[in-house]
Amino acid sequence: MPTVIALDVSLSMRRRGSMIGNEYSPNYESLTRHQLALHGINTLLHYLQVNSKLEFVSVIAFSSLYEVICPFTRDYEGIRSKLRIIDECDKTFIEGALHGVNNVIMAEWGNATACQVILITDGNPGIGPMSLGNSLNSLNVTQDVNPFPLPFPYPGKLSIVCIASQQDPSLQTGLPLYQRLADLAGGDSIVLVPESPLSKHSIMTCFQKLAEANYVSFQGYLKCGHLGSRILLSPAPMPYTKKTDFELAPGLAISKTIEICGFISVGDVGSPSSISRHLVLPLTTEKNSSMQGISLEEESDTDENEDEGKMPSFCVLLHGALKVENMAALCMLNNEWYGFIYSWADTKKKSNLMLTVLEPGSDVVPWLGNFSNLGPLDTVKSSPVNFPVRPTEKRSYTQNAPSWIRQVGLQSDIQKILRHARKLPDKTQNFYKEVNRLRRAAASIGFIELLEGLACILERECTLLPPNLNPDCTIQMGHVASMIRKPEFHELRYNIPPARTKFQPGS
Repeated sequence: MPTVIALDVSLSMRRRGSMIGNEYSPNYESLTRHQLALHGINTLLHYLQVNSKLEFVSVIAFSSLYEVICPFTRDYEGIRSKLRIIDECDKTFIEGALHGVNNVIMAEWGNATACQVILITDGNPGIGPMSLGNSLNSLNVTQDVNPFPLPFPYPGKLSIVCIASQQDPSLQTGLPLYQRLADLAGGDSIVLVPESPLSKHSIMTCFQKLAEANYVSFQGYLKCGHLGSRILLSPAPMPYTKKTDFELAPGLAISKTIEICGFISVGDVGSPSSISRHLVLPLTTEKNSSMQGISLEEESDTDENEDEGKMPSFCVLLHGALKVENMAALCMLNNEWYGFIYSWADTKKKSNLMLTVLEPGSDVVPWLGNFSNLGPLDTVKSSPVNFPVRPTEKRSYTQNAPSWIRQVGLQSDIQKILRHARKLPDKTQNFYKEVNRLRRAAASIGFIELLEGLACILERECTLLPPNLNPDCTIQMGHVASMIRKPEFHELRYNIPPARTKFQPGS
């Protein structure tokens, strides 16, 4: 998941953080807290470079203001080069930094993507109006313009790393405040403090622990009959937890062995509701007895250091087949939990193997029915079935109902009536169809004021019509304005009929 690293560059970060030996010692080390923070960030980037190459990372430097040092990128070397030229500024303002983090994430990913936020500071909460204590004390004050940035407006996890010795007095004061900040962020947000004494080694251990906790990769085995391959899912799927009215169901995790049950046309799959999507990346598959589908007979002349691109891969075979045939693979993720694997292209030149995770259950795609009822195509060749299967009877709710959740929906329905009115008498049927549709919808929800408003609009339109329009426009709109005010037409069973005039077609 995308990561934002917010680095404190206030003057207090330039204080000496560690000193080993004396200046005459060969192992002498004297580093500022800023230098230790950069060492920790490099440790994190190295971990991502080895284990999670697809993670997007952005860096923000903050003091009283914030600055985007590096937008979201996978170029970790570029991030390292920009970290070397960061200058120190004035005082720490944590609330402003979190506002900056939210702005960057919302602009790039929106409010639906889960993100990691790593806040690196020296543990000093500050003093005065910009201090962390002052920001937390003003939480109960209503702020319509710039409310407190926590909890995040997106699924997020906050990890606060305090570059300070555990015996530091300022850390002892600030630690409860930072813990309260993590509690406000919710989820698995944590506060980390390196072990004493403060040094490169303790910082590296702290960030290594952070990386291993937050960036756990999912490695499993994709199986199809006697073929199979080790795979990596990116981003790693989260356990599914279902919330009900009275309880919270325990998390359900995807099995390490994903088995393909069959293949179905992409057009039949459509766009079902899903939990998440993941890239399916092949891993080097060892030839041993524990991996099904992998032959134990190894050729004697095979070079152990053979180029990975020349090695046969089931994932490459599956991707090519699904792409050419325009098919999707229905796979079992766990007991009564399914997903679809298919070829997805973000550009015209590049496509990837993707996994869409459905909600748990075997009947979660209505037009496909229960997955246990699906079978080979050969069994239904005499009477092929096209999805979705449509019911033979016409149900009453198949008619489109007006949606007035937003003001623009109501405005567009009224404007549609007026457009038809200006084209009378040719559009008489369409005009009365839309009038009665809006009248029934308003009467169904008790929105009688809308009918009076529509009558006033039609009467006003009669006075504003240009002289070159057909006189039937004025007659029909005046007729509707008078009839729609009558109590009998507030009932659903009656429709307003057109007024009989000599201008109507066929008269």
